[in-house]
Amino acid sequence: MPGSAPPRPPATSRAVELRGVILGYVAFAVAIGAVWALDLYAVPWTDPYLTDIIIRIGMALLAVMGLALVLGFTGQFSLGHAGFMAVGAYSAAMMTLHSGLHPMIGVLVGGFAAALAGVVVGLPSLRLTGDYLAVVTLGFNGIIIVVIQNTAALGGAAGLTGLPVATTFGWTFTWVLLGTVFIRNLLRSAHGRVFEAVRDNEIALRSLGVDTTKAKVIAFVVGAFWAGIAGGLLAHYRASIFPSQFQFERSIEILAMVVLGGTGSLSGPLLAAAVLTALPEILRPVAEYRMVIYSLLLIGMMILRPKGLLGGKELSDLFRRRPATTTKAAA
Repeated sequence: MPGSAPPRPPATSRAVELRGVILGYVAFAVAIGAVWALDLYAVPWTDPYLTDIIIRIGMALLAVMGLALVLGFTGQFSLGHAGFMAVGAYSAAMMTLHSGLHPMIGVLVGGFAAALAGVVVGLPSLRLTGDYLAVVTLGFNGIIIVVIQNTAALGGAAGLTGLPVATTFGWTFTWVLLGTVFIRNLLRSAHGRVFEAVRDNEIALRSLGVDTTKAKVIAFVVGAFWAGIAGGLLAHYRASIFPSQFQFERSIEILAMVVLGGTGSLSGPLLAAAVLTALPEILRPVAEYRMVIYSLLLIGMMILRPKGLLGGKELSDLFRRRPATTTKAAA
């Protein structure tokens, strides 16, 4: 009837939804507790070489999840992700050096600085698509490196040294868990559906009155934020940072991780980031043939799995039960 209130969802469905939310928070708290328990009781007894690989994997996961959102779910081809890492790294380093605050506060500031850079780059450039956007973001990466190399306050080409070392297993994977949960929830929200619609058919979405540029800028800024967090952690990992760590080759490497993992998937690029970060170390015993084997594996992967490791699926889809199907045809 006109003027009547919309029907309320059944109490049982609301209870199930509330229970799912509570279980999600509990699982997140348990995961954080497990990370810090490992940091306190397992990492001190672990081979430092293995710990180093695991921490580098964690930083790669943070950088990759941001680009997975931009490229895999919004369809924007960016080649400037290492530039956002550089903004985050140098902002975190300067914050820590000149404020005396805890380095992790500097890491957070680095993430927001990278997000601000994402706004500055995204607003004028995200009206472009495809190769044009790739060229603009690649140019941004180059500009950032040139500015750093010619700024004495940032150490110039010699980089910054003497930074406090604070990036540990616990802090790295706390940020990884926060980033994974944040992006997963964002993709399941109304914004996530708009991102995927922009990727699938931007023209049709624009004809419905949706501001597609705004949606792309939001995804770009979120992706830049997590790249900045990865850069901040890197700055406080080895007590020094250098412009050469953020050249466009690093952007290409992150892009390869996303493509090999599968665009349209979050867990696929994360899995590819872990594999591609660890693989050069695994092949170290055959150092003289390492890059040849590495290249052949990448080529074979693209031939056998052109859509990436998981394609558009998530790891959870592989363990989900398929619904029973009826084998008898209708008469």
